[in-house]
Amino acid sequence: MVLDFSARLREVQADKQSRLCVGLDPDPQRLPPALLDAQPLADAVIAFNAAIIEATAPLACAFKLNLAFYEALAAEGWRALEATIRHIPEDVLVLADGKRGDIGNSARFYAEALFDTLDVDACTVAPYMGRDAVAPFLTYEGKAAFVLARTSNPGAADFQEHISDGDPLYVHVARRVAEWDDEEVGTAGLVVGATDLDGLRQLRATCPTLPFLIPGVGAQGGDPEPVVAAAATDDGLVLVNSSRSILYASSGPDYAEAAAREADRLRTQLQGGSA
Repeated sequence: MVLDFSARLREVQADKQSRLCVGLDPDPQRLPPALLDAQPLADAVIAFNAAIIEATAPLACAFKLNLAFYEALAAEGWRALEATIRHIPEDVLVLADGKRGDIGNSARFYAEALFDTLDVDACTVAPYMGRDAVAPFLTYEGKAAFVLARTSNPGAADFQEHISDGDPLYVHVARRVAEWDDEEVGTAGLVVGATDLDGLRQLRATCPTLPFLIPGVGAQGGDPEPVVAAAATDDGLVLVNSSRSILYASSGPDYAEAAAREADRLRTQLQGGSA
């Protein structure tokens, strides 16, 4: 029997005592100079990610790889992506953040690339084109698709806050995603930004059991403890991502140790402690 994604996430979070997801977004302009000087860029990315993973894996329940940072490296980026995934321990979940959002056959092949070829545990999906753009990602038992609902970027209000029948568009998206979660074998979740606490509360009330992937803590200004208070419940799990504030806590030779310190600080705050 294959455990569904939410059950797996619950187990990992209980074992790790962590809601923290570490984002592996390796920006070449911010990698430690010593790594860049010693080897080709893709190898520097692999070495950087491996050190971050080793330092933070005991503190995180998941790692999220933003595919753009790897695709920008062309063919060598795919090698770096696969090598990074191989470094992630089996007791930590792996998310691919590509925000795919195409229809029908294209969506099916995006899902195959992520869930069959890379064998990640979850991905992010854009719902603008409707159910047929999301459904192929929900045909994989034990996997999850986090659907963009209320994001943390400045332009989110352009469409997501449009009022229809008394509610913002992101609430209508969330209701539909909850229906898809009931109807498909995979798990549907929501991407909800940390920078809008009212939106978090509203979406948790709308979807009490869907898992939330919450970006925007750290460099984007989201405050960990209020975010957890707004969105985490016994039935509704949250996975809170932080990338830049952990990855680039130091640019010196102690970058991995600094990342671990920042990850531990955030993990503690997300569990309701202080740091």
